[in-house]
Amino acid sequence: MSKLKIGRSLIVALAAVGVVASVTAQQPAATLTMKQLKPNVWVGLGGAGGNSTIIVGQTSVIVVDAKQTEAGAKDLLAEIAKITPKPVKTVILTHSDGDHVNGLVAYPAGIEIIAHENNKKELQAAIDSGARGAPPKDRLPTRVTTKEKEAMTIDGVKLELYHFAPAHTSGDLMVYLPNEKIVSTGDIVVTNRADDNPNVHFEKNGRTDGWLTTVKGLIKLNADTYVTGHGDLVTKADLQRKYDATLARRNKIAAMIKEGKTLDQIKAALPDAPAPGAAAAAPRGPAPAAAAGAAAAPRGGATPAKTFVETAYGELAKK
Repeated sequence: MSKLKIGRSLIVALAAVGVVASVTAQQPAATLTMKQLKPNVWVGLGGAGGNSTIIVGQTSVIVVDAKQTEAGAKDLLAEIAKITPKPVKTVILTHSDGDHVNGLVAYPAGIEIIAHENNKKELQAAIDSGARGAPPKDRLPTRVTTKEKEAMTIDGVKLELYHFAPAHTSGDLMVYLPNEKIVSTGDIVVTNRADDNPNVHFEKNGRTDGWLTTVKGLIKLNADTYVTGHGDLVTKADLQRKYDATLARRNKIAAMIKEGKTLDQIKAALPDAPAPGAAAAAPRGPAPAAAAGAAAAPRGGATPAKTFVETAYGELAKK
């Protein structure tokens, strides 16, 4: 993909980040809840932006996903300081959405930032385009992964980083702790959207078939706990349920295309289910921005990002 095309896509995605930030500024701050998963592993659920995983190494701390704002990141860092006096020296990014990245401005200068190579390309394109909501210029990834699996040890902590396929975005990175049997999934898995309606950023070259490939890969890992991008922790059984529901919905889309149905007909037949906990009478449509992540917000108040049906239709109609 050309740098120009990536830049144009990121302008759209990051304009949405600005919309989310504007709305968020008018609402009470979300509560950050710390939960210990293992003696050396904690999770920061909620707060400003997506969930964060905190891993305490021999002499330092590793954080997976940095929160959305400077204030939100400072809240997380303050909670980490209550757990351990060890400094945060490494941040791993699961993807390029601002609600997982832009809190990096609060982290120490010179920190190591690890991400998939496509994540870095998306972030650099956002900076180059000057789009609102672009990440801090001096907090781009300093180390990138390029393979499907890369195993590494950081400060005594064994990690395996997986990029199974373009899914939520083109640069998703799953962070697996094999000794602790914990995986940080980023927005591949969230609990504030219906099981058959995962958040796939078409504008960041995400794919519904890649989402299925990625979740299948997550299920195969020897893990007990999955830290989601938004919402509660989940188990392998939860992932299997989401996978089955999403595969069934995508197969229905494929069958309707073979029957000659139009996109509008398919959308009418397979509307997005309400997010968990939403009122039964709530309109069926794209998940709200807070549930979907920054890039799923309305684009500058205009057309919303593509729905799952629209994205899957675009993939399947080409076959």
